Amino acid sequence: MTLLRSRWLGRLQYTEAWDLQRAIHEGKVKGRTLDDYLLLLEHPPVFTIGRNGDSSNLLADRSAVTEAGAEVLHVDRGGDITFHGPGQLVGYPILKLDDPKQVVPYVRRIEETLIATLSDLGVEAWAEDGYTGVWTEKGKVAAIGVRVSRRVTMHGFALNLHPEMHYFAMMNPCGIADRPVTSVSDLVGRKVALEEAVEAFIPAFEEVFGYSESETQLAAFVRGQGRVSLYEVDRLLEAGTFSPEKRAEEPVLVNGRLPGEPVRPQWMKVTARLDGDYLRLKKLMRGLDLNTVCEEANCPNIYECWGMGTATLMILGDKCTRACSFCNVTTGKPTEYDIFEPFRAAEAIEKMNLKHAVITSVNRDDLDDGGADIFARTITESRRRSPGTEIEVLIPDFKGDREALQTVMDASPEVLNHNTETVLRLQRDIRTSASYGRSLALLWRAKQMTPDGLTKSGLIVGMGETREEVLATLADMRAVGIDIITIGQYLRPTAKHRPIHRYVHPDEFAEYKSFGEGMGIPHVESGPLVRSSYHARESRAAVPVTIGT
Repeated sequence: MTLLRSRWLGRLQYTEAWDLQRAIHEGKVKGRTLDDYLLLLEHPPVFTIGRNGDSSNLLADRSAVTEAGAEVLHVDRGGDITFHGPGQLVGYPILKLDDPKQVVPYVRRIEETLIATLSDLGVEAWAEDGYTGVWTEKGKVAAIGVRVSRRVTMHGFALNLHPEMHYFAMMNPCGIADRPVTSVSDLVGRKVALEEAVEAFIPAFEEVFGYSESETQLAAFVRGQGRVSLYEVDRLLEAGTFSPEKRAEEPVLVNGRLPGEPVRPQWMKVTARLDGDYLRLKKLMRGLDLNTVCEEANCPNIYECWGMGTATLMILGDKCTRACSFCNVTTGKPTEYDIFEPFRAAEAIEKMNLKHAVITSVNRDDLDDGGADIFARTITESRRRSPGTEIEVLIPDFKGDREALQTVMDASPEVLNHNTETVLRLQRDIRTSASYGRSLALLWRAKQMTPDGLTKSGLIVGMGETREEVLATLADMRAVGIDIITIGQYLRPTAKHRPIHRYVHPDEFAEYKSFGEGMGIPHVESGPLVRSSYHARESRAAVPVTIGT
């Protein structure tokens, strides 16, 4: 029996969710994954028009749509015009149909699932002959529009929980001008949260579609979506942990540990080697006024890597516009970036005589392109001065900006690295402004832009995740086609940062490597001291230039 993997992704831009669907659809078609997926999420305001839709069913002009904070997209699903926005549960099942002629029965089963979900929420609903979707005494409450290609489904449904209903007056919903639209909250007389609907929908979907095996991962539900938890990162932000201006009070350590932290095991011991090569590199970096993530992140491998003449350069300054609870880079307002930095970085790479150079940066959300142009210039200049050097870039998410990513990919790095960092459940607490769905979509986009290049991502463990969550994340990474995965132990950079939850045993790291490579990930570098750039050249060499899937 096929395994169903359900994912609540939180709020995600429509285009990013669309590309994430494409990535998993491709994974199903090419055999990267045999599992079915159910993606559940919420979108910012957007009108989508199906491939056979009538644009005249958008009643408002484009300027009015823009003023209302929405966008209009033409998409590759069936059906006419639909609205997606906050307060609406959107679902995208990605599963393989045994028979391509089963599209109509498939849609009927989605309707059945929605009707069962609404029943759990206290709403009587039904399907009507001649109309796709789900109806109630006050009108249509859920729209459905799907696409089936090579027997694998995409797109899905939108269930109105408590959306802003004025958007529906800007269109003829689903091309129907004479039937009203309603919401669950209006029907039951109270605000029904997304969390309630997710909790009802997933088991209903499993039952209607007959799954005996399932696995679910849920992102955090934030304000307006359901029950809101207290997050460690919010406490750290309030305390000023990441700010150079607001000094956080230093917690008291007992034998080097915060209260509740485990004892550091022997396998985590690192010997400092302040030899000639290490000191030479440190002097070189300071002389060229360059930063390294090796120093900023207190990497445990700095002595080994610098002793071997390798380092990861960090461009775009040393102040980050985000605050991640595991990271030691200072959060603050960055200075203007230096247009000559690419030349200094290229000079360092040349003087170090690197065979494989890694270039990363802080997040620069203050820049229109997130710093993508400086990345591209650094790649180009480094390749000009050191044509034999492989270039790996470890990039931020550029807030999902496809054009910024294209700028970097046009410079043709051999490896595009973007870290997912942690499992879906912990994203909100660990990567404050990032998104699991965005990261997976970015990595797939990069592969589409440069099919012969390699994509890479990293996980940090020991921050509160479970073994099962790590295995599920590896499955998602394989589904979207990532080539190289790194997995390493979280080490608290200072006493002010997120506590260490546990030290993962080397045997568990070995299990992650075996599991990931066993399901088809070309290379998994997994161990207590592994970091994104650790053994970067060796990881690149372990993967064929073109792997096909």
